[in-house]
Amino acid sequence: MPARLGRYAVRRRIGAGGFATVWLAYDEQLDSPVAVKVLADNWAGDLHVRRRFLEEGRYLRKVESPHVVPVYDAGELDDGRPYLVMAYADQGTLADRLEVEGLTPDQALEVVRQVGAGLQALHDRDILHRDVKPANVLFRTGSTGEVYAMVGDLGLGKALDVSSRLTMIAGTPSFVAPEQAQGEPLDARADQYSLAALAFLMLAGRAPYAHGSLAAAAAPGPPPALSTPGRPFPETVCQVVTRALAPDREHRWPSVLAFVEALTAALDGSTAVAAPPTLPRDPHLTQPGPAPTADRPPGDLPDPAPPPRRRRSPAVAATVGLVALVAGGAAGYAVQQESDARITLTDSTAELSVTVPQAWQRAVGRDGWTPPSDSARDLATYAALSAGTTRDWTRTTSRAQGVFLGVLPGTRLPTHVPQHPECDHAQPATDDQGPLGASVTVVYSGCPGGFTVERVVQVAGNLLLWVQVRSADHATANAVLDSVDTSGI
Repeated sequence: MPARLGRYAVRRRIGAGGFATVWLAYDEQLDSPVAVKVLADNWAGDLHVRRRFLEEGRYLRKVESPHVVPVYDAGELDDGRPYLVMAYADQGTLADRLEVEGLTPDQALEVVRQVGAGLQALHDRDILHRDVKPANVLFRTGSTGEVYAMVGDLGLGKALDVSSRLTMIAGTPSFVAPEQAQGEPLDARADQYSLAALAFLMLAGRAPYAHGSLAAAAAPGPPPALSTPGRPFPETVCQVVTRALAPDREHRWPSVLAFVEALTAALDGSTAVAAPPTLPRDPHLTQPGPAPTADRPPGDLPDPAPPPRRRRSPAVAATVGLVALVAGGAAGYAVQQESDARITLTDSTAELSVTVPQAWQRAVGRDGWTPPSDSARDLATYAALSAGTTRDWTRTTSRAQGVFLGVLPGTRLPTHVPQHPECDHAQPATDDQGPLGASVTVVYSGCPGGFTVERVVQVAGNLLLWVQVRSADHATANAVLDSVDTSGI
């Protein structure tokens, strides 16, 4: 843990994702806890990711709303990585609340109102969020003790004029709008769909869809029934949410605000719940702990007592728990992979070689392949090498890991590489001149197993080398790519 990030004294790590780490820190000049988001070191040299990271800060600074996470400052560390300083969400996230106890219908409506207000503020400044989900709804205690919801993490945010011309396929499958999963130009109705999926989850205790990939989200089918015998709702409420979840955006509400107003009108007279509409303060969620003092420097601050374990809401525990299990399993597997010994494999012709974690030799193929061809006469066999943790590691839904190397005919690099709609993010293609020749590479993240990398190298005037790597972490994928070698080609 770093002692400081810029002028901010680091308290502890709040969380980490594929692109950034968020630290709880202390602004000693203003005597206040803050959240500092730092770009991950493995993406520091990627200009596209770096630009997207800084764009998030600029987008957030454009909006003045209590329901959008404010950015206070930005800077750059000594190693060149940028960071953003934001408000600290001392009451955790919606994912936290759903995991421990869920929300009453009145409280769910209040969250929809406040998140909707934040999204409308973004849309009024021509900004799309594109990743509305429980982990990106944050709660913060106000100056008078009230708790309010904010939308945060605009890592996928786009200006509307840019989205109308070019949209990267990205998002969280269970909450993403079909047109976004299809890579179509977007408008504010994509965020409305995601907010409706969030409302469905809070009201029904289950997500409307459990898509495992963006390909499934691209064709979701009609929305399921919101009302059940265990959680009944009037037909007017069901109709409002169903309209916002319409696969065809032309059938949705004209704006987020219109959806929120319709849901409010439908729900206000339908719940006989005594709970107040305001959001309760939860003292067991993330707290900043004591501030640094002269006799207690930041590094000596004790961690706050961990929150007591409480009963989870059965209706949402399965959904949130599964996400945690998947994330935890992937992280654990990544740690195991790093500790594994490595082994170098070669194909049967000794033309190709690659060094992989030892666990990847459970399924090895060395005997060549016949590349796909438009000509029935072109059935020649070329050198190929495959290694993976299971025999079906190339299946799109598999979480297994592996690498494939295959030689194929070709006099120039392709303009497109194989696509992976099962992944959440696609980094723009990068061109490079390496020891094996000129190459084009695309990195996909948020895949079922972590990362998928596609690379095509011009290894000879009339030959290409296709490399696909699937790995739980980007570092392992890079190490495998760097180890690829050819001989006699």
